[in-house]
Amino acid sequence: MKNNEQIRTLGQLKKSGYKPRSVKDELRSNLIEKIKRKEEVFPGIFGFDDTVIPDVERAILSRHNILLLGLRGQAKTRIARMLINLLDESIPVVAGSELNDDPMAPISRWAKELIAEKGDDTPVEWLSREDRYVEKLATPDVSIADLVGDVDPIKAANLRLPYSDERVIHFGLIPRAHRCLFVINELPDLQARIQVSLFNVLQEGDMQIRGFKLRLPLDVEFVFTANPEDYTNRGSIITPLKDRIESQIMTHYPDSIDIGRKITEQEARLSEDQHASVTVPEMLKNLVEEIAFTARDSEFVDQKSGVSARLTIAAFENLCSSAERRMLRNAEKNVTARITDFWGVVPAITGKVEMVYEGEQEGASAVALHLIGQAVRTVFLQYFPDPSRLKHGQERDPYGVIKAWFSAGNMVDLYTDLPAKKFQQELDKVAGLKKLVESANFEKAEIYTFMELVLHGLSEFDLLSKEFIQTRWVFKDHLTGNMGDDDDDDMRDLFN
Repeated sequence: MKNNEQIRTLGQLKKSGYKPRSVKDELRSNLIEKIKRKEEVFPGIFGFDDTVIPDVERAILSRHNILLLGLRGQAKTRIARMLINLLDESIPVVAGSELNDDPMAPISRWAKELIAEKGDDTPVEWLSREDRYVEKLATPDVSIADLVGDVDPIKAANLRLPYSDERVIHFGLIPRAHRCLFVINELPDLQARIQVSLFNVLQEGDMQIRGFKLRLPLDVEFVFTANPEDYTNRGSIITPLKDRIESQIMTHYPDSIDIGRKITEQEARLSEDQHASVTVPEMLKNLVEEIAFTARDSEFVDQKSGVSARLTIAAFENLCSSAERRMLRNAEKNVTARITDFWGVVPAITGKVEMVYEGEQEGASAVALHLIGQAVRTVFLQYFPDPSRLKHGQERDPYGVIKAWFSAGNMVDLYTDLPAKKFQQELDKVAGLKKLVESANFEKAEIYTFMELVLHGLSEFDLLSKEFIQTRWVFKDHLTGNMGDDDDDDMRDLFN
């Protein structure tokens, strides 16, 4: 075939050997070529290699319309948008066509009449794959006119045509998506009567506008997304419509910390300055992901609503920004993130979880701190012995020296903006803490990160008391008296 730029008329297109094919055949053919070449079909989509992606590929090979069904933040829209990579780089259309008419197989009256008039001299232009993607967010106010079309009375008056004439129709999004990929997000939010209007479009290609039928053999690949919770909250997908969507594919959240980290690190928007100056230890990266895993099992969080991957992305960004802010305030050139920086992560959590009644009673911030605490507990046990399983008198308590130091009335104050040197000095004064961490053979650069983890971990097992007082975390023995300051009347234990 000639270069697309050289083909400008229907006659040239015929001589090039071009043959029309449906968008579903196009997707199928290009997918087959990618699979044969062992190319990655959905780059940047992690955790779906053995589940969702094979189902999507099977649906495309079967020429199916697709419903991606899953909770919030499960990459449904991203998968839909990446399908444009399976379209041809460009396709020929009748120049000026409202419905992307194929010059060799026009469907609109306007294109047919133009071809009848000009024959092989009919002008042809090329439509890129990026321009063949149409997306619509379903909302309750979406009308049939928006999706299918309506009669334009002004056009009818100007052309002196009856309303039953095709030429007076103002076409909606679906007819304009002829030979395209059409995505409707949050399908259950469409009113039932609007969903009904999709029946014949999906099955037979018929459209009914203002009482008269318009037969258009539309060629559209439909992809719908929906959240299962919508079936009971805001609306539902009516059964006859679900019956016409050939493949329903369930998405899911990452099933491992490693996959979650890949998603977070790929999606987190950090500046070049943050990349250069902020170091986030591997353990803290795992802790960020563990918060989401904890939330998905929490009794305070509505599991039907789900916990989006956007939680960990926003949490990681806030963690880096909290560390960066401390660095700027202390005029330091670089900084390492700390567990105390997770106080700045709370706003990234509170807006990302839907709570049940018990969670609402606790309060959003308290639930966020609880989730962080439970995540700390889980990560702590990955590196250190479980304090609750140490049998008294039968084995040496690795935390004995640390607990004795706190029992003597000593305390540790970890200010959120504490400079690195003073932060290390504050941890160094705890008897037995550094020795415990060094015995685990961590990297030298990680020693103080794990020393801090020990304090937070022991507080989660009620071996220490941890309180947030204005701008600092205070660790002390449970039996130690009040600080002796009248301002401490509002002290409260956020994790116990």
